[in-house]
Amino acid sequence: MKALAIKKGQSREKAAGFREMGTLRCDGCGEEFVIGHRPGFVDKKIAEKQAAWLEKVLAEEHERDKEHPDRIELPD
Repeated sequence: MKALAIKKGQSREKAAGFREMGTLRCDGCGEEFVIGHRPGFVDKKIAEKQAAWLEKVLAEEHERDKEHPDRIELPD
C-alpha cells in the first residue's frame, strides 16, 4: 500500500511512515481525511487524482447509508 486516506482525529500512529499530502472534507458530513503517501511514492499530481476519487467514494457511502471507515486505501 503506497497511499492512504486517514480520518482526522485518529491517532497519528496509524499514519506512521506516511507523508501528509493534503486534506479532503466530505461534502455529506464534514468529516476530514488526510491523504498520506509513503516517502518513496510522494507525488502531488497523483494525490490530486486520489482526492477526486476519494470524494466520489465518500459520496457513494452516504448514498448507501454507510459510515466512513477510519482508513481508506487509495489507488496508485
